[in-house]
Amino acid sequence: MKKNLVYIVAVVIFVLVAGGSYVLFSKTGNKVIQTSLPDVKKLSDGSLQFDQSLPKTQACPLNGVKYSTQQEAWWQKHAPLGIMIENSTDARPQSGLSNADIVYEAVAEGGITRFLGIFYCQDAQAVAPVRSARVYYINWVSEYGSNPLYAHVGGANTPGPADALGLITSLGWDSYNDLNQFAIGFPTYWRDYNRLGHTVATEHTMVTTTTKLWDFAKTRGITDVNKNGVAWDASFVKYAFKDDAPLAQRPQSQTIHIDFWSDPAYAVDWTYDRANNQYLRNNGGVAHIDLNTKKQLTTKNIVVMFMKVSNVDDGYMDNEHQEYGNIGSGKAEVFMDGKEIKGTWRKASRTSRTLLYDVDGNPITFDRGTIWFEAQPLDGVVTVK
Repeated sequence: MKKNLVYIVAVVIFVLVAGGSYVLFSKTGNKVIQTSLPDVKKLSDGSLQFDQSLPKTQACPLNGVKYSTQQEAWWQKHAPLGIMIENSTDARPQSGLSNADIVYEAVAEGGITRFLGIFYCQDAQAVAPVRSARVYYINWVSEYGSNPLYAHVGGANTPGPADALGLITSLGWDSYNDLNQFAIGFPTYWRDYNRLGHTVATEHTMVTTTTKLWDFAKTRGITDVNKNGVAWDASFVKYAFKDDAPLAQRPQSQTIHIDFWSDPAYAVDWTYDRANNQYLRNNGGVAHIDLNTKKQLTTKNIVVMFMKVSNVDDGYMDNEHQEYGNIGSGKAEVFMDGKEIKGTWRKASRTSRTLLYDVDGNPITFDRGTIWFEAQPLDGVVTVK
């Protein structure tokens, strides 16, 4: 009798274990499901802290950098966020650029460049100074979903091809995925006149955080899906990524000098760091620092895109508004691993992804890391040494 009882118990235990194993492994390709993740810590300044001891196995869809399952679970709850960040000399150092997954840089007006930082896989804490919208940046942010989150402070609004606010209205973005400070205000946005430790003009003082913007987007029904339940990445085209070139295959040095309107205050120099296989950014002849981290800005990939650029005759301040032909195709120069790849860029429509190809027409595979796009006119000056 005891033997029978022991046998029955053994069978029951086997069935339970086997059943549990089936549930755990059958639909995951024999990969263990992590049923619980440590909570993301929220620090006193509102920023998030992820557990850096966890294995980094999950690739960011935007730039291929690998993070933990904890961080992936966090980013999967929101959509990519584009933030306009200015680059006037009085605005430097900016806050938050080092945490952007992708950065676009072009002239806004008067030779002064401006950035569109795309944030998705990282929390940037403070982002500043936030500035106004431009049409060509709207074209770029449109690559990140049918209702991309776009944060800015007002924008060009003179009737004509540079009318950014008019374009936003025509797209049906206002009061929805458009995060214009004029319509939102405090506490999502606020002015900090002493961010740099000294007083600056009002236009250089607007601050926000990625967390506040994502939280505000939720109030409008946008998380990782829009109000119709469509995922932001339903038609998103991912780039291909690779690991860094081995040290032995990296050159000793490389420098890339980019002029913007020949104004030395906005000239950019990227210096290759062979040991870390990255490029360090100098702007205006000095190291370009992120105020949040107090460290120099770096990137793994630099994409210089040449396109038609012209002033728009819309009556605004000596017609300084710019028009960039960033829909279409043109010449491109891509830098990674200390080497240059010549090729082309293509963007079929406003919502299409900007795609990069080498001279043989093969899609370019990027290093895992930040991608920094530099928009240049057809006769733009880029010096490589």
